[in-house]
Amino acid sequence: MSYMNKTIKEIHEDLISGKVASKELIEESLKKSHELQDECNAFVTILDDAKEVSVTDNLLSGIPYGVKDNYSTKGVLSTGSSNTLKDYVPFFDATAISKLKKSGAVMVNKTVMDEFGMGGTGTTGHTGIVRNPWDKTRMCAGSSAGSACAVAAGVYPYATGSDTGDSIRKPAAYCGIVGYKPTYGMISRYGLFPFASSLDHCGVLTRCVEDAAIVVDNMKGIDKYDMTSWDSSKINLEESLNGNVTGKKLCYIKEICDIENYPNASKELKEHLENFNRALEKCKELGMSVECVSIDKTLLNAIPSTYVVISCAEATSNMSNLTGFIFGPRGEGNTYIEQMKNYRTKGFSPLIKRRFVIGSYVLQAQNKDRYFFNAQRVRRLLVNEWKKLFETYDAVILPVGSGPAKHLDGSLDILDENAQVLEEHLQVGNFGGFPSITIPDGFVDNLPVALNITGNCYDDANVLNIAYAIESTMNYKNQIAKEVK
Repeated sequence: MSYMNKTIKEIHEDLISGKVASKELIEESLKKSHELQDECNAFVTILDDAKEVSVTDNLLSGIPYGVKDNYSTKGVLSTGSSNTLKDYVPFFDATAISKLKKSGAVMVNKTVMDEFGMGGTGTTGHTGIVRNPWDKTRMCAGSSAGSACAVAAGVYPYATGSDTGDSIRKPAAYCGIVGYKPTYGMISRYGLFPFASSLDHCGVLTRCVEDAAIVVDNMKGIDKYDMTSWDSSKINLEESLNGNVTGKKLCYIKEICDIENYPNASKELKEHLENFNRALEKCKELGMSVECVSIDKTLLNAIPSTYVVISCAEATSNMSNLTGFIFGPRGEGNTYIEQMKNYRTKGFSPLIKRRFVIGSYVLQAQNKDRYFFNAQRVRRLLVNEWKKLFETYDAVILPVGSGPAKHLDGSLDILDENAQVLEEHLQVGNFGGFPSITIPDGFVDNLPVALNITGNCYDDANVLNIAYAIESTMNYKNQIAKEVK
């Protein structure tokens, strides 16, 4: 019998009743980790020496979980899936990991990601490509690829992730699970390798909304080491899940959701939007109103470029300490410049180097106003548009991506211009720090697709309860990838 296929509450009940011991859960999770590694390459490190802990009243105690490899874990390899940190072992835990340890949760592996989180494919990590457990010829998306893959395959009920553009929510969508990015600062970022500090969010990947609430309840809270964190002690996400959404108001954006905007729409895109429309009808059946709104398409089309400029600029600044002198293997050369150049040339992937070039360029004095400052202005315009919506509506509901997971065919970085906004709109959640959750809403070509719900800052409880209610009308709660092909 598998216990890792159950929800957190179900596993906890089995632990308390004595049906299973923490040691057995860990052994099952480790066995599945090795099996999945052979099939999908989801892990940087598997902790075969993971120890059982005493089971307490905390719902997470004794239950295995996975950690994205950009979280600092004391005494455990933490590489950010980059050759530059391939041997780095931190001497401290990220605050979020410390909190999970305190809860009694048991870390059993570190998961593969796109290098330093700078990618959306799960293909750029130094240990290789992460394959989707629903179909090994397809990607998981990124950057939290390994975490999504492992949760979807039933290795454990949850894993940590990070989200700078859609790095929790898109992998969750492609793997048929739940991806939750709380309000910015709800979970401390201390000990999370920084990518773009104003956009980075800690979060979780689970197989149901309730599990996401339970885990974040244990991770959240103010932290003296993170000045952007805030006091969420009065918020209990799990207790907020009552499923009562009568009278709630949702909106969706015409320019993103209307099939008429995609004259060359693929069969997959059409079916994806049909799934989404069926979900809207279920929202109405739950007692919510659903209205169509419009946002200037020129502004929406600016989302991807705005994200690239800001994220690359912040990444360039944040990664300036990666010189080969402070972290990582020292580069060869007779001078400081030669050594740093060799270190970065050999250590970073082409994707990372391109991003640093972009970041350096837009931050140059002669370019700063034209690119970086203008991008920040557009960011503000987009955030203001969403905030206007939240004055009237409880949440924005939108489809995730243009269909199911993409094939691993070498063209992963090429976006269909026709569907670019559909692929990239989740980035607005990072621009504004909004709470945002992705849940499965159906299948296209036997592969999962998803919808996303985003609300106003600090309104996490409301956002999760809406997602919880919608989830209850569907048959995708706690689903496991049917087959590793």
